[in-house]
Amino acid sequence: MLSVFRNMFRIPDLRRKIFFTLFIFLIYRIGTAIPSPGVDLDAVQRVTELQESGGVIGLINLFSGGALEQLSVFALGVLPYITASIIMQLLTVVIPKLQKLSEEGESGRQVITQWTRYSTVALAVLQSTGISWLMANGQLTGGISIIPDYNAGSAILIVTTLTAGTAFVMWLGELITQRGVGNGMSLLIFISIVSALPAQFANAWSTSNPRAEFAILCGVFLFMVIAIIFVEQGQRRIPIQFAKRVRGRRVMGGQATYIPLKVNNAGVIPIIFATAVLYFPTLLVTVVPAGETGFWNSVRVWVDNFSGAGQNVGANGGPVSLEMQLFYMLVLFLLIVFFTYFYTAIQFDPVKQAETIQRQGGFVPGIRPGAPTARHLEYILSRITLPGSIFLGTVAILPTIVSIIFDVTFAFGGISILIVVGVARETMKQIESQLMMRNYEGFLK
Repeated sequence: MLSVFRNMFRIPDLRRKIFFTLFIFLIYRIGTAIPSPGVDLDAVQRVTELQESGGVIGLINLFSGGALEQLSVFALGVLPYITASIIMQLLTVVIPKLQKLSEEGESGRQVITQWTRYSTVALAVLQSTGISWLMANGQLTGGISIIPDYNAGSAILIVTTLTAGTAFVMWLGELITQRGVGNGMSLLIFISIVSALPAQFANAWSTSNPRAEFAILCGVFLFMVIAIIFVEQGQRRIPIQFAKRVRGRRVMGGQATYIPLKVNNAGVIPIIFATAVLYFPTLLVTVVPAGETGFWNSVRVWVDNFSGAGQNVGANGGPVSLEMQLFYMLVLFLLIVFFTYFYTAIQFDPVKQAETIQRQGGFVPGIRPGAPTARHLEYILSRITLPGSIFLGTVAILPTIVSIIFDVTFAFGGISILIVVGVARETMKQIESQLMMRNYEGFLK
């Protein structure tokens, strides 16, 4: 392994790309430590000590490397860009103009990328406005206001700062993609999660009593890493045979290839969708006045308990009942399964794929071209998506199950491990391809 890293840094071009990526990481981490104007740092410290964030807020805090806790200039991180990218992917399926642009090659993709950037800025304005207002009123921070002097002027300043920070982070990610190693946005999320792992392990070690609890956490962590690697590499290869064609004296075609269908074709998108849906009721009950009693107060308490079931933190700060935790895990699991099928159906169109194969003179052995091929692909896709969706749902709820069974606090979630392992594998593959092009021994030998 040491020889691998030595060979990696021997290539001048690859070495420059790696150092450039590390330099961008440094800038990004510095930005996450700079608070926005008007933020009370003492209040931020109290909030950090009192509670853990969940739902979409926890997701934003995860993707921003903890920047949301202190409302830094990079508080929103890359989540607005991810949301905008997902929205554009969904709209590409239903809007003919976007679908036509996506089929025009590089020029069409550049137009879609530009629209994604504009959408990112618009989403950043909306999210920063809502988050700053909720944090100023203490509705996301346990009743503690981290923006004491919140008025129109300070709100505009904070919203402008957070939006500019999001645009700057988006630019940093694109710089890594163009001049560094790997996908820039994925690597920024990766470094955000990895930067929090040492503190999470240290906290788990200090709070574990007896120490066997910490050993259980480490064992579950290693098991999840191995399981994620195993499932991420799993794929179903559908053989494709191309007919021979004679043009003059040349015989063309006749080669065989395959379509690789991954078991987990949707990635972490279903988990993000499911978490957003589960947090939607929390946003709705924020319109209920804090002093409201009776029915609406009961609704607020139930929603707060349900939303906090993932972190076992109820409406009054105490633990959530076992029944509520089980109900939360069941709903989360079912939503992940649903969104896995939904997103996979958007990403892979069997009818379009069958038409492409037929147009290129190919066929699946034993299956007639056209509609029978489309039905065959749809049947296989539905079968391999089931274990993939069950795997994603299990990864998402496994930390909560471990916490209930062994009565320990799981410091890291399944989505964070899934992202870290996936991004690390993809980056290693890119570095491996660079090494193999120059006849160096790589990671995968």
